[in-house]
Amino acid sequence: MTVEATRSLIERYFQAFNDRSIQGMLDCMSEDMVHDVNQGGRRIGKEQFKTFLIHMARCYDEELADIVIMTTDDANRAAAEFTVHGTYRETDDDLPPARGQSYTISAGTFFEVDDGLITRVTTYYNLEEWIAKVST
Repeated sequence: MTVEATRSLIERYFQAFNDRSIQGMLDCMSEDMVHDVNQGGRRIGKEQFKTFLIHMARCYDEELADIVIMTTDDANRAAAEFTVHGTYRETDDDLPPARGQSYTISAGTFFEVDDGLITRVTTYYNLEEWIAKVST
C-alpha cells in the first residue's frame, strides 16, 4: 500500500465519521480489527466496533475539524490530530448527566493499516477536560 492510499483510507474513515455513516466507517475496517478505547478496554472485530459506534451516536453528536493526517513511510501506520466539536445528547454510563451540552476538545487517533484496511484504531483525548466542559 502506498502512503497516498493510506492517507485516502484515513480520509474516507473521517469523512464517514462526519457523515455519521457507521457503515462507511466499517467499510474501512478489517473483519478482525482492534479498537483500543480511550482510557478503556480493547474490542476486537467489526461487530464490537459497530456496537460501540451505535452507542456513541446515541450519546454524542460530533463533528471533527482541523484534521491533520500523518503516515509512516511504509504506509502501515497513520496518525491524525483533530478538533472534536460535539453535543452531549444522552447520558453515557457513569459520566456526568447529559443536558445537551456543547463542547470542543482536541483529540488524536492512531491507525494500523494492512491490505488496504484499518486493522487497529486507537483514539485519545483528555477525558478529565471533557468532563469539566460538560459539567459546567
